[in-house]
Amino acid sequence: MVREDEYTRAIVSTLRGMSDFGPEDFLELVAHRLSKSGKTIDEFELVRVLTGDDVNSREHTDFRIALARWDAESEPEWSGDTPPRTRERRSKVLDLLGFSEDAAEQINGVHPAYFETDVVIADPDWSPWYTPERQRAHRFYWNAYSGVLGDKLDASSLASVDSVTTDIVSRLADPAAKEPYQSKGLVVGHVQSGKTANFTGVIAKAIDAGYRLVIVLTGTVELLRAQTQRRLDMELIGKENILGGRDENDPTAVSDIDYVSDGDSDWLLGRFVDHGVDFGIEPDVPAIRRLTGKAYDYKRLAAGLDALDFRSGNELRNPRLPVWDAENLYSTDVRIAVVKKNKSVLTKLVQDLKNVRARLDEIPVLIVDDEADQASVNTINPARQKSPDETERTAINALLAELLGELKRSQYVGYTATPFANVFVSPDDSEDIFPKDFIISLNPPPAYMGGTSFHDLEPVDEEYRGDPGFSNEAAFVRNLEAESEDDSPEELRSALDAFVLSGAIKLWRAGNGHRVKVDHHTMLVHETVKQADHKILATAIRREWASAGYSSPSGLARLRSLYETDFQPVSASRDWEAPMPTAFEDLRPHIGAALDKIMMLKDPVVVVNGDKDNEYEQIDFDKADIWRILVGGTKLSRGFTVEGLTITYYRRRAQAADSLMQMGRWFGYRPGYRDLVRLYVARRAIGPRGKALDLYEAFQAIIEDEEEFRAQLRTFSEVTEEGEPVLRPIDVPPMVFQQLPWLTPTSRNKMYNAEIGFMGEGGKLKDFPRQPLRGKGENNRRHFTAVRGWLDRLSSPTKFGYYDSVTDKPGEFDARTAIVSADEMLKALSDFEWVEGFDFSPTIAMLQQAMGEGGLEDWAVMVPYLGKHPVLREVDGVDIPLLKRTRRGGTRGGFSGSSFRQRDAVERIAGNMTRIHAGAEAEALYAPTRGSMLLTFAADPVATQEDRDPRNMPDEVKPEDVATLFSLVIPESVAPRGRIGFRVRDEGRRKSAIVPRKDI
Repeated sequence: MVREDEYTRAIVSTLRGMSDFGPEDFLELVAHRLSKSGKTIDEFELVRVLTGDDVNSREHTDFRIALARWDAESEPEWSGDTPPRTRERRSKVLDLLGFSEDAAEQINGVHPAYFETDVVIADPDWSPWYTPERQRAHRFYWNAYSGVLGDKLDASSLASVDSVTTDIVSRLADPAAKEPYQSKGLVVGHVQSGKTANFTGVIAKAIDAGYRLVIVLTGTVELLRAQTQRRLDMELIGKENILGGRDENDPTAVSDIDYVSDGDSDWLLGRFVDHGVDFGIEPDVPAIRRLTGKAYDYKRLAAGLDALDFRSGNELRNPRLPVWDAENLYSTDVRIAVVKKNKSVLTKLVQDLKNVRARLDEIPVLIVDDEADQASVNTINPARQKSPDETERTAINALLAELLGELKRSQYVGYTATPFANVFVSPDDSEDIFPKDFIISLNPPPAYMGGTSFHDLEPVDEEYRGDPGFSNEAAFVRNLEAESEDDSPEELRSALDAFVLSGAIKLWRAGNGHRVKVDHHTMLVHETVKQADHKILATAIRREWASAGYSSPSGLARLRSLYETDFQPVSASRDWEAPMPTAFEDLRPHIGAALDKIMMLKDPVVVVNGDKDNEYEQIDFDKADIWRILVGGTKLSRGFTVEGLTITYYRRRAQAADSLMQMGRWFGYRPGYRDLVRLYVARRAIGPRGKALDLYEAFQAIIEDEEEFRAQLRTFSEVTEEGEPVLRPIDVPPMVFQQLPWLTPTSRNKMYNAEIGFMGEGGKLKDFPRQPLRGKGENNRRHFTAVRGWLDRLSSPTKFGYYDSVTDKPGEFDARTAIVSADEMLKALSDFEWVEGFDFSPTIAMLQQAMGEGGLEDWAVMVPYLGKHPVLREVDGVDIPLLKRTRRGGTRGGFSGSSFRQRDAVERIAGNMTRIHAGAEAEALYAPTRGSMLLTFAADPVATQEDRDPRNMPDEVKPEDVATLFSLVIPESVAPRGRIGFRVRDEGRRKSAIVPRKDI
């Protein structure tokens, strides 16, 4: 008799072996395993097992991983040319799996597909070598690492890492190729989004593929280098390679081995990956020799050069052949060094490499440059006097160039979350580390909390701005209005209260069986880079903590108030993954437990600024549970992961956007406590000449700039009708737009020798809010005059529809429309002025091109009348609805963008058939050669932000006090996949990536 779980065992054993097979083999393999017991496949039973209630079961997890991998594979033979991560691909997969429509619908409901894709811009002139057969032949280290990731990531995220790391490795040169080639690429991630997991996966696959020397360049501080070293040791290199054949039970033999000798808790608990093989006898599975360790950077090997030399001893099977030859390659040990970008360290490594017996041009090398925008890129203007810091950066760049020059088979992959410095590189770098072969922009998984999670990039209607269910700012951000904590100690105390309360809620959740990690719970205070100030700040925090009285009635009353007015409403506003206590009283015992954990070391505060090594030991997240308040500067602002970070108290100002963005330590993954994260941020930080600066606004400016940067990367990744890429990496023009005059993206000494000629994407709304400062109102008058004639032709108010993804409900709004000829529109748009640095000409050129081809004949201009009682004011003899829109500060040009509620309608008018909720009126306005404009007017008097409320304006308003804002949607048929054209700045240097700005 067949046992009830026969299906389960057959499915699990099949799925565990599916990494080498496509979905068309699944049923056959399951049937084969069931045949031994005489049982046949039954679809109902099969679906029941694969979609069961236990989401953590092996069959549930393994099936989701397999689905996600099939969804993401780039060009498998079985795909029928369906693009990865599309509905067409998922449909193809389920069809090959043999499921009926009903079964497929049920599976998709339980295992939804993830359609977001990474962006790849690559040079088409490359020879594919990393074939599926090659991948299957050698996959020891990737199999081990994917097992580690499987315990940390959901199926979609794991499949995404698998897919993009394959893309990256495939763009490297074949390590066994006869002719050496250096491939150079850039991977653009997000702050705290998992770059280390990505490049660890690349290293694993590169080692399996045949790369035998791996150099990982970390940031400029030891804290980050040691953290990266430990992760590689624990998750990839593994126990056997760390021991190097020595008996871990012999204290004398392992006295000099890190982790073993220092009582590392994860080592003692068996959390380091155990490969379970003897590398000395396993054929074609290389051991990994570490040239650096957890507590030591690279040192001169001197007499110990054999550790780095591939031609020492009997390592090569055939010494007459080069290292890269297949006869030698796969049995040769791997060397790995994790080094800081430090002149002394890199000099030692370069000198040792020059002194080994093996020819350097026969060693396949992978260089991974983490934080590639820091120190690696030479952006120094030779005409300027160099400071010591700038000289050091130039020296590091020169050493990296020397390293690449010596290692002819080396491959360079730079990783960064802030790519602005890599966009403005010096001419020397165009030969050394310019990403000539590929640029990949990683798309973070849904669980990631990044800049878009903390800001309302799409404007929230006035009635919802304070609602945490609609507004990210209302949910997560708490304003610091005082210029320092001395001016308002209540603000610091509120942040400390939030730290205690959120810790208690975490403990309550863990104690009630909900998934949330409570090993670490941290608060970050970041105000200045000066170490002396850190000590003063730490003292102030300790003083405030001592007077907080958390066990007293007044302290508990504050926590109760914070719970009832902040944490409970925020958690009730959305569908979070974890519940809240029904009453504050349920938290009382957990508050005490949280205080005990915070005060375990008798001091709630630790200063981390590079002054003393023991300060870093106090935040060794790998050795002990950390419940502390961290005070720091640079050492905590780039690359270093602050585990369990829940509350951030942030006042620090920086001059450059990439530096400021790297301080966003509050970005990352917050499983089980997303709703508890709070950012206390200064809205009046004192900058140069005593000017008050809004740091939250500064972050939003950078995030908007980054989103625009990534959107352009996505556009550049499109292919032509012939399948050729629109742009090669060497053609990618400068894409960084600076919104804040005081906040430069990065050093801007050099530019690429390319610029956008025309650009547009059919059926997609594009905001154009980058209008200059109000001044005396002359630009406002000019813009209003440009569109004034259309307002007399507007129709009567009509209902249009939209779909609200937040409430999961359709809605309606009123609007009036007018049809305007393409010539009229072009003339009006040409009259608009823009902030310095914003180029509207590619859009104008795109419209002219579409008109010349007959694809654009007229426009539907839509003026929305929002809310139950729109604010109408007479402007130049016509009544128009005035909105309250945020002008981005006194020093920043531009306004907030359009509301998502009007996008369905204007995009449907322009031919976007996916906008099914736009309503009948939008359908009626559609024409194949018609574009659409969303036209709105914002109150813009000479006033503060608080006074820019149209309800407070007189019945008659001057055009000088009205900002005319618009968004455009060109017809879908004109550019259904997006179109972009570029031109070189200097025809005489057409093949040069960049030219000095002074020569342009």
